Amino acid sequence: MCSLPVPREPLRRVAVTGGTHGNEMSGVYLARHWLRAPGELQRPSFSAVPVLANPEATAACRRYVGRDLNRSFTSTFLTARATPDDPYEVTRARELNQLLGPKASGRAFDFVLDLHNTTANMGTCLIAEAPHNVFAMHLCRHLQLQSPELPCRVFLYQMPGEESFTVDSVAKNGMALELGPQPQGVLRADLFSRMRSLVAAALDFIELFNQGTAFDAFEMEAYRTVSRVDFPRTQDGDLAGTVHPQLQDRDFEPLQPGAPIFQLFSGEDVFFEGESTVYPVFINEAAYYEKGIAFIQSEKLMFSVPALPALPPAPTPGP
Repeated sequence: MCSLPVPREPLRRVAVTGGTHGNEMSGVYLARHWLRAPGELQRPSFSAVPVLANPEATAACRRYVGRDLNRSFTSTFLTARATPDDPYEVTRARELNQLLGPKASGRAFDFVLDLHNTTANMGTCLIAEAPHNVFAMHLCRHLQLQSPELPCRVFLYQMPGEESFTVDSVAKNGMALELGPQPQGVLRADLFSRMRSLVAAALDFIELFNQGTAFDAFEMEAYRTVSRVDFPRTQDGDLAGTVHPQLQDRDFEPLQPGAPIFQLFSGEDVFFEGESTVYPVFINEAAYYEKGIAFIQSEKLMFSVPALPALPPAPTPGP
């Protein structure tokens, strides 16, 4: 299942992006801090570049000003001719593609780590496109081992046949940190510190890899998107109910067929009609109301991640 080629050279060009969504404050304030004082992003073999991904949305403390930046890194947007009517985030996506990419090119950054918050009860979540990215899976495993007492789940967002669309997808390798619950526009000290520690551990892993460390094969547990579920709606498209109290805040917990998922404003319950157990995530995420998503159904899977071999030693200069 893991098939993306692993890096065979040290990762020198690394970026940490915050403020991709301008009201997710852990990444916003970490990026702002590191732009003033980047010392903690430096390692012996590389220095990570801090990037405030969406300055206009950050200044307005809004998720975006024109369209969702983290859905704007598809070839349709990146390669289309620019026009004066383009939303700000489409223009910004092209700028970031030039800065960190170009996407799918040999000139792209080696690794981008994107920082996010969620209003859902996701705890510490590591988000990657798919299980075939061996390097990202090893990084996820490294982060899990740093704090074994805390749940640190891996979520694979990409559905079959779906093009990658996130800011980290412009790099050769990348992933996102998603920490919650945190309200939009609010900065919680515990999640800020947790995210800061995770970034440090991720950069430490890249440094270990650059220094020639090999990493053994292992079995990974992850959650993969199956479908996206909308709220119950009236004929006019308004909400007809909301997430059921028995589902609220139970991200990553098993949802059995027949369990209640929505509570209609009329007082009736709506029950899950699936044929097998699923694992809801991003339950009642505030930013997803406009997208018609009450929660995402995921499946839990186990897969083998092959060993990450040590880099070959650098050639010694001749006499």
